[in-house]
Amino acid sequence: MRLSRATAKAIKYACLNFHYAKAVPRVSYGYNVFNDDEEWCGVICFGCGANHNIGTQYGLVTGEVVELVRVALNGKQEITSKAVALAVKMLHKDAPLIKLIVSYADVDQGHYGTIYQALSWTYVGCHAGDSYFIINGKKTHRKTIHSMGIKESLESVREKLDCNATEFHSKGKRKYLYAFDKGLRKEIQKKALPYPKKEEAMR
Repeated sequence: MRLSRATAKAIKYACLNFHYAKAVPRVSYGYNVFNDDEEWCGVICFGCGANHNIGTQYGLVTGEVVELVRVALNGKQEITSKAVALAVKMLHKDAPLIKLIVSYADVDQGHYGTIYQALSWTYVGCHAGDSYFIINGKKTHRKTIHSMGIKESLESVREKLDCNATEFHSKGKRKYLYAFDKGLRKEIQKKALPYPKKEEAMR
């Protein structure tokens, strides 16, 4: 398996074709994944994520924390956890000031963090789910509706955007942390919880 820096074009293609979200997040560091046959398998990406204050509770500032925003692979890679481990290693080399990586396992998708558990990341609990609207088949956050100047109600969304819109309530996301900094690693380990089981995530 081999990794290299990914172009914006490669990131866009992989995110739209290999990931269930079918959306391209804001990416700061993206890496191509090639299998042993030199076949391109997709990308692994890190970025600021949706929450720009994810490092605050750990005493970190912008530039010291990133989110693993996409593992967009086509399944032809040998071991996904190995690909993520290599991407983390390259990230540390490319951005040595980063002290913490945050990632989430989407409960709505039946994910419970297999990759992170295999790599001994720290599990710190499940975040409460958000409420969304399904507009023209696409999940849209209420904040997006608000930014458009539209009232955050199903009636308004149906009137202004999509007469067939529906509401969707997320079950939440399971949060995992990986710290490069030894001192920080000890601190977050104090908040560690037992890894969730697959059957628990599927409830």
